[in-house]
Amino acid sequence: MNDDILKKVRKIEIKARGLSQQMFSGEYHSAFKGRGMAFSEVREYQYGDDVRNIDWNVTARLNHPYVKIFEEERELTVMLLVDVSGSHRFGTTSQYKSELIAEIAATLAFSAIHNNDKVGVVMFSDRIEKFIPPKKGSSHILRIIRELIDYEPVGKGTDIAEALRYFTNVTKKRSTAFLLSDLYDDDYENALKIAAGKHDLVVLHIDDPREHALPSMGLVSFRDLESGEIHWIDTSSREVRQSYSDYCRKYEELCETLFQKYGIDHTTITTGQDFVKPLISLFKRRNS
Repeated sequence: MNDDILKKVRKIEIKARGLSQQMFSGEYHSAFKGRGMAFSEVREYQYGDDVRNIDWNVTARLNHPYVKIFEEERELTVMLLVDVSGSHRFGTTSQYKSELIAEIAATLAFSAIHNNDKVGVVMFSDRIEKFIPPKKGSSHILRIIRELIDYEPVGKGTDIAEALRYFTNVTKKRSTAFLLSDLYDDDYENALKIAAGKHDLVVLHIDDPREHALPSMGLVSFRDLESGEIHWIDTSSREVRQSYSDYCRKYEELCETLFQKYGIDHTTITTGQDFVKPLISLFKRRNS
């Protein structure tokens, strides 16, 4: 790994580790509960204890009432479904969408391991690019960050349905999954429904300010980062700009309706903006 990549990994590690320790650990723990309650120990019965928790075997042996104490069984499997298609090499602010995704994914991963959870990754474009099986530990998280920064995808397009199908096939036990994507795909409802029925699925929609409104710059060429096609657009036309904004708004509304239909928590995070606020807001909504 060259020095430039090492510096990028280190920079993201420092930021993500700090955020996960200072801000996210408590919110994450509350928002993503463990699998249930696990037996911890027994102690003498105290006034107010639930009589249903009396351990009758110990009580009979010691001739004094004892109750079972349970603790939350914390360990989860957290899967990050990361869109690495061509459209994520786009950004009109201080960063590309791919860079924002790497920071968010790293922060979620560090938050997970602080809570003793396993973290795995499915990287996808119009195909499954790479699968990193769930594991614990800081060295594992650093590998994830390195892959997100340095990986060169084979495909350029986007197939969210294929990513969701792969995820449900390789992950048998119920897990928490974050889908990080700009959602430039339109045929994934059935796969989304199945994944959300089996797992706790959260969608993080990654976008850029220019994907909402075009500036007036005259006749401009735009290259589709997924297909490679060049399109000439007259951005000085008010009708063109309005049509573009209307299309973007309607697409976002369609996504919103789809996620609500299947009870999927989601939020939008924009390049160049602080991703802490929308994430914490999402976590708090899950706790309310």
